[in-house]
Amino acid sequence: MTKKWWIVGVVVVVVAALGLYFGPKIYASLQGDDAPAASVSTSGAQAASTESIDGRWIVTAGDAANATAAGYTVDEVLNGSDVTVVGSTTEVAGNVVIADDTLTEGQVVVMTNSISTDSDRRDSQFRGNIFDTATYPTATFNIDSPIDLSSLPKDGTTEIVTAEGTLTLKDQTRPVSVQMEVLQSGDTLIASGAIPTTWADYGIEPPSLGFVTVEGSGTVDFLINLSQQ
Repeated sequence: MTKKWWIVGVVVVVVAALGLYFGPKIYASLQGDDAPAASVSTSGAQAASTESIDGRWIVTAGDAANATAAGYTVDEVLNGSDVTVVGSTTEVAGNVVIADDTLTEGQVVVMTNSISTDSDRRDSQFRGNIFDTATYPTATFNIDSPIDLSSLPKDGTTEIVTAEGTLTLKDQTRPVSVQMEVLQSGDTLIASGAIPTTWADYGIEPPSLGFVTVEGSGTVDFLINLSQQ
């Protein structure tokens, strides 16, 4: 009887050890790269239907080809495997002002508590320990320097412009520069960009939880649709 229980004990220990070793590996194998952050699509784009783009424009939901969204992209090292994580939300607001074909001011506001990935556990960490969305419910991007849009195509193709502005995360504001792709389709303006971001600059500590380590930098992403008021 003693020998039997000894064998059983050894089996339990071996199974537990294998679980500890292979569990993270199995978990890692089940995690694929998320779909990349949304960027402007010209699928179904129309020629511009408005002669002048001057005026105030507000963020709208968009359509299936270009749905308004914002969030983040970051790489994880998951038990030796590289995984790209994309978190996003459609809860985005904002507006821009254009005068003489020049974007003179603009702001995008993102509701951080609604940002989600494919993992509830990851999202819980983000909303709690990482970003504390209860205390910091929004993230903002403000455009601070004029952007010349006089050469924006009217034929449903895009233009790349540089936007200089400030990014605010967890009440920490830093100057940023982002390459922004802009499309005028019909009576809508659509813009997307990915702002390179070092998390520590904003008091954000990337988690390192045993077999999961999050990289110290990534991007803050946005795709917005704008309709003229």
